[in-house]
Amino acid sequence: MTMLNEAVQQREDQDPWRGFDGEAWRQRIDVRDFIQRNYTPYDGDAGFLAGPTDKTLKVWETLERDYLSVERERRVYDVDTHTPADIDAFPAGYICAEDDVIVGLQTDVPLKRAMMPQGGWRMVATAIREAGKEVDPAVERIFTRYRKTHNDAVFDIYTPRIRAARSSHIITGLPDAYGRGRIIGDYRRVALYGVDALISDKEAAKHAVGSQGFSEHWARYREEHSEQIKSLKKLNKLGEIYGLELNRPAANAREAVQWTYMAYLAAVKSQDGAAMSIGRLSAFLDIYFERDLADGVITESEAQEMIDALVIKLRIVRFLRTIDYDQIFSGDPYWATWSDAGFGVDGRQMVTKTSFRLLQTLRNLGPAPEPNITIFWDPALPEGYKEFCSAISIETSSLQYESDAQIRERWGDDAAIACCVSPMKVGQQMQFFGARVNAAKALLYAINGGRDEMTGKQVVEGFEPVQGDGPLDFDDIWRRYEEMLDWVIGTYVEALNIIHYAHDKYAYEAIEMALHDSDIIRTMGCGIAGLSIVADSLAAIKYAKVTPVRDETGLVVDYITEGDFPVYGNDDDRADDIAATVVHTVMAKIKEIPLYRDAIPTQSVLTITSNVVYGKNTGSFPSGHERGTPFSPGANPGNGMDTHGMVASMLSVGKLDYNDALDGISLTNTITPQGLGRTKEERVKNLVGILDAGFIMDDSQL
Repeated sequence: MTMLNEAVQQREDQDPWRGFDGEAWRQRIDVRDFIQRNYTPYDGDAGFLAGPTDKTLKVWETLERDYLSVERERRVYDVDTHTPADIDAFPAGYICAEDDVIVGLQTDVPLKRAMMPQGGWRMVATAIREAGKEVDPAVERIFTRYRKTHNDAVFDIYTPRIRAARSSHIITGLPDAYGRGRIIGDYRRVALYGVDALISDKEAAKHAVGSQGFSEHWARYREEHSEQIKSLKKLNKLGEIYGLELNRPAANAREAVQWTYMAYLAAVKSQDGAAMSIGRLSAFLDIYFERDLADGVITESEAQEMIDALVIKLRIVRFLRTIDYDQIFSGDPYWATWSDAGFGVDGRQMVTKTSFRLLQTLRNLGPAPEPNITIFWDPALPEGYKEFCSAISIETSSLQYESDAQIRERWGDDAAIACCVSPMKVGQQMQFFGARVNAAKALLYAINGGRDEMTGKQVVEGFEPVQGDGPLDFDDIWRRYEEMLDWVIGTYVEALNIIHYAHDKYAYEAIEMALHDSDIIRTMGCGIAGLSIVADSLAAIKYAKVTPVRDETGLVVDYITEGDFPVYGNDDDRADDIAATVVHTVMAKIKEIPLYRDAIPTQSVLTITSNVVYGKNTGSFPSGHERGTPFSPGANPGNGMDTHGMVASMLSVGKLDYNDALDGISLTNTITPQGLGRTKEERVKNLVGILDAGFIMDDSQL
């Protein structure tokens, strides 16, 4: 018997793996193998679904009446100012007496926020005061005198040019004062194997290295595994606080949901990452539901109740954030992205009944941004499921769609999305999240020789501005832009390397990494903002006549553009090729620079909310984009610049090479239901048709 099997055999009265097929996942930790050998594809429609139970409605009504309504008035319901957050830092908490379906809260009261000062004390202190609370002097003394934070370390290491780039907003949103996120723990492992088996596996991995003598890698590996083991022991303690035996595998569907949630809860209790995705759960949980339904242990109504209860818990996760942070991200998101559907590499579709149950929560509970439900779309998915997705999208505007073919080809069939568009193999891969560079502002810096168009300050040294008052020359501007990108990208990657070095040292995500393989793939998730503005402005310079307008100091602050020019987002190769070239150029420059822990460089074309802040700190452009106004999101055409409709914008985005943006490409479209047809049936079928057409064209995300 293997060590894994020995660790699992702890429940004599009932075999937790009864009725499950397969051997490989029994011998080693391999959730994917378990899923592929046991899940039941569902080709039917939504007719089997159940509505909310009385218990579900009462819990949701209690939350709305006693907590959510108060939070809306205050912005922050409450903050614990005395207890630094940790997996086992708080006593048990419940929504109400009837909250016995899925238990567990971040603190001891719903919506009460905990402080996580390991990331940085100044942000915590600011957030506490903005919430109307007083800082605990004892805690402040610990994290300003005795315990160095991630933020302290970052700013100790930062170079003057990084500070200048950060202050001028040419590099924005760096995770240097908060948790980096974009790490998806394989929370399913706790349900399938139990915590004790995971501890045994990590202990074996820890002791398997080091025989060749000391090295920095050896020391780091053993230290990190020790931290992971400690976090798993705390997870067991968290279970004890709620009366749960997390040390053993889940024995039924209710425990499978509860165990999985407790693993995720441990993550959000100990890290305030910019994105805390929950992964890919539906097919996994459905295996337990199918077994219990077949045994007559539960009803469909009870199965739906469990998923509703889990989603309720995901909707009330809260982090202590500053007002400035909320403005950057247009609210208080944490991106608990739940990925679903798609196909297996064996050709079987992976839609299950629980895929439907997840969507049904948007009817049973009403629409909400969390969890960020993401559908891995393929035109070959079952028609009943595609139509249900379409109907839910029309009703709630709460679904996101990704190209399953693109993701499956590169990341396999057990991949999930971290945040919005970033795919990774669950439990085998993590990302060093890197925010993004303001690629649009970099063009203005190229024209002004490194002077900031908003402040006039010389941010980048050693670059000459464009001289004279004549029209801009495309070849000259492109050369200048490439040279400026060398400086910007070099500074950006230097900052990322510093941030992730400091984060690993002072704010390590022990429980999330404990739910990964011991040897993992690391990527560096870089990104750009303002793509459409760059493409349109370069197209204007190339195909029209663009004359700079200077202020009294000679700084170019505006442009006079005469004549027509092609615009990105209208399926015009002249502009679209420029956009694709910019994405390729940035990625090529990133690849030239060594990355922390030999990470694989990736890039996203993504701004879902922060495009507003980027635009606020950026000047006017040859394209006509005005100073201080929001950028368009992600890879979208410029605001108001696409005149040929949604299909044309899809075609333009489809010309961006996914190999240059493996961290994801975002296209956000808005369609009014009336624009899809006169009847509900017409609207549903027409939206399905649009999605099918879009993903046949290989767009990365819609």
